[in-house]
Amino acid sequence: MPRQDGTGPQGLGPMTGRGFGQCGGGMRRGFGGFGRCCGFRRSVTLTKDEEKKVLEAELKEIEQERQEIEKRLKEVK
Repeated sequence: MPRQDGTGPQGLGPMTGRGFGQCGGGMRRGFGGFGRCCGFRRSVTLTKDEEKKVLEAELKEIEQERQEIEKRLKEVK
């Protein structure tokens, strides 16, 4: 989680990222992972609009990560 302030990626709240941080155990997870973090459990129900925002943010992060990997691959060659 950026800045460790509880806001999650793009300010969408905790457990809305790709699960690579400490709360995700360093692994990706699907929607079943929402609401679980560091021994803390709460129920999260997303509206379709909220889910769309989360998915769009995740897609943006994946694209950024892809670009970073491609850049690194060019550096390694």
